Amino acid sequence: MRLILMTGKGGVGKTSMAAATGLRCAELGYKTLVLSTDPAHSLADSFAVGLGHEPRKVCENLWGAELDVLEELEQNWGSVKRYITEVLQARGLEGVQAEELAILPGSDEIFGLVRVFRHHKEGQFDVLIIDSAPTGTALRLLSIPEVGGWYMRRFYKPFEKVAVTLRPLMEPIFRPLAGFSLPDKEMMDVPFEFYEKIERLGEVLTDNTITTVRLVTNPERMVINESLRAHAYLSLYGVSTDMIIANRIIPDEVTDPYFQYWKENQQLYRGEIHENFSPLPVKEVPLYSREICGLETIEKISRMVYGDEDPSQVYYKESTFRVNQVKNGYALEIFLPGVEQSKVQVNKKGDEVNVTIGNHRRNIVLPQALATLKTSGAEMDGDVLRIRFVEEARPQ
Repeated sequence: MRLILMTGKGGVGKTSMAAATGLRCAELGYKTLVLSTDPAHSLADSFAVGLGHEPRKVCENLWGAELDVLEELEQNWGSVKRYITEVLQARGLEGVQAEELAILPGSDEIFGLVRVFRHHKEGQFDVLIIDSAPTGTALRLLSIPEVGGWYMRRFYKPFEKVAVTLRPLMEPIFRPLAGFSLPDKEMMDVPFEFYEKIERLGEVLTDNTITTVRLVTNPERMVINESLRAHAYLSLYGVSTDMIIANRIIPDEVTDPYFQYWKENQQLYRGEIHENFSPLPVKEVPLYSREICGLETIEKISRMVYGDEDPSQVYYKESTFRVNQVKNGYALEIFLPGVEQSKVQVNKKGDEVNVTIGNHRRNIVLPQALATLKTSGAEMDGDVLRIRFVEEARPQ
């Protein structure tokens, strides 16, 4: 299955681009699903058809769906939700309040990943296009496999062993006092099984022959800056970008003086988009003269973006990680486009190296060849962060 994630700053037109990409793939004969994981769904409006949690056929070879977090939660997290509800009710919360609070913050992103994994595992579709949330939320989604693994390895598994061992001894005392039972092994296993699905999906997300991101941007300063940051953060998480879509460019035929300032600014920013994102291919899409709703309009947009091309191809294979053998050791190279060295912090602890850029951090589990070595410095070389590893000096 080919997996394409569409993301960008809110309001740039990523839903329209996801719908147009899906329609073009379907025209070429690929069984295609466009799945919206954005909490503020607009995919149904774009297709002008009613969509729900399960895939609904839009036209020949094309299906659409909008993630329902409550439904996905019940399918994957039902026993945990019921246990949390029991605990909250025992602490005095009413039924409805307890039900609502049992849905943990961030569930949208987590269950979006689980839904993607299910479709990938089932293999019913040739192409899966994710109309994801705006960049900030999408980046949190992509970081979940890495962050989840860190917590599972360090806290959850040790806690599970202790809890399962103590439950038979403590339950007769605990239940009458607290008003609810301690979690049993079956309930404790659900989060770990849940995490294992996400971990396996993480391997798919970082395989640039299967998964790529297409960043949708507009020729405006704030939008371009956010797109550049998103590109760097995606690389930090090991997810490849294969295309930039510059949307809503005012066409040459618009000559009204009212738009003159915007056209001149856009001309400047269009050049910056091509230059700053090079060597990624950039597709320019003109500002359409009407609302983009319905298959007829989406089909026209798909022609503007892709022409006769196959959108399912990987337009550019971006290598985000590489380990090279150098004199006296190794160098771990991470592609971080547009990032200044002063904004990068690197710290090695055990068999992991932590790379922080702003408020985004990646805990990278090192290969065995590097895990036993110590870091001897890091520097930015163009768009590549190079972290050097050498053997620790042995005492004489």
